[in-house]
Amino acid sequence: MESAADPVSAQPQFPCVKCGADLIFAPGTTALACPYCGQENQISGGSEAVEESDYTAALAELAAGEPLHETLAVKCTSCGAESSLPPNVTADKCPFCGVPIVAKAVSRKLIQPGYLLPFHVAREKAMECFRSWIASRWFAPSALQQSAETGNMAGIYMPAWTYNCDTASRYTGQRGDDYWVTETYLATENGRSVTRTRRVRKTRWTPVSGQVQDSFADLLVRASDSLPEDHFHALEPWDLQNLVVYRDDYLAGFVCESYQIDLPAGFEHAKEDMEEPIRGTIRGDIGGDHQQISSVSTRYSNITFKHILLPLWLSAYHYRDQSYRFMVNARTGEVQGQRPYSFWKITLFVSSILAVILFIVLLVNMNR
Repeated sequence: MESAADPVSAQPQFPCVKCGADLIFAPGTTALACPYCGQENQISGGSEAVEESDYTAALAELAAGEPLHETLAVKCTSCGAESSLPPNVTADKCPFCGVPIVAKAVSRKLIQPGYLLPFHVAREKAMECFRSWIASRWFAPSALQQSAETGNMAGIYMPAWTYNCDTASRYTGQRGDDYWVTETYLATENGRSVTRTRRVRKTRWTPVSGQVQDSFADLLVRASDSLPEDHFHALEPWDLQNLVVYRDDYLAGFVCESYQIDLPAGFEHAKEDMEEPIRGTIRGDIGGDHQQISSVSTRYSNITFKHILLPLWLSAYHYRDQSYRFMVNARTGEVQGQRPYSFWKITLFVSSILAVILFIVLLVNMNR
């Protein structure tokens, strides 16, 4: 599905009618703004209803080569992220890991995003969060602080899937019901053996089987491996009720990553997310005081999906041959990050503590 292509960016451009400069989307608004003369262009639409796509029909269309659009992507050889470079740029740093990349674009046929969450948190606010986060890290290297001062932060649209699904699960297992019995036992009191009684709890296990049904809505699954899954979920929640229909206008001035986890692979991840809630429903259906689940067989039906883009501010930097990332949910301001530790700062801190302890010991000995 991939073929060689010229290193051309697929990033949309919207020239300003006044000065000709490229307009960029203004976070927190519904307009494109010129960074030089202030001209604004309102983005049309925005009130269209969000609709689900049929999963089974989409798989059939994918097998037939529809409904796909062709895009040009630049792939990072370090983290594997696929994104686009700005127009006329042939070399840059990967926004996901900070490694230098050279434009060697490939053509891929992909499902086009249907909806997105526009940027709401402005870059300046995200930088404030970045600086506050770094200031709270006592042992962060000076290079990390310099990265914050230089404003090394990029706006990224991250691909994701959402799935709706009904499930019917057959199960087998055991139900445990507690009951109490009275036992007698010998105890030693004042050197003599005496008979005593006590209440003991026991459990009666009964084989069970049955079927339960569940319904899931907007199960969110990342569509890229460029960010670790724990970081992806740590950025939640996302206000999916505010999704808008995809338009190129919202991408102006930002980088958009192409999905690497495709539609069926994403649904396999969604199945994993459904597993524990389904087991919870089964435990409730079994009842009793304890439950043991031996087997579960689940059938999935009425599957629908959305391909969406989620906005985040991302700062990627290298330290001692390791990549570190700092992320801000560009809707809520939620902050997540990785950080290196400065060996010299930790050594200096420990040495200072030891020096203080030594001073106190010497002072105590002198007073004696």
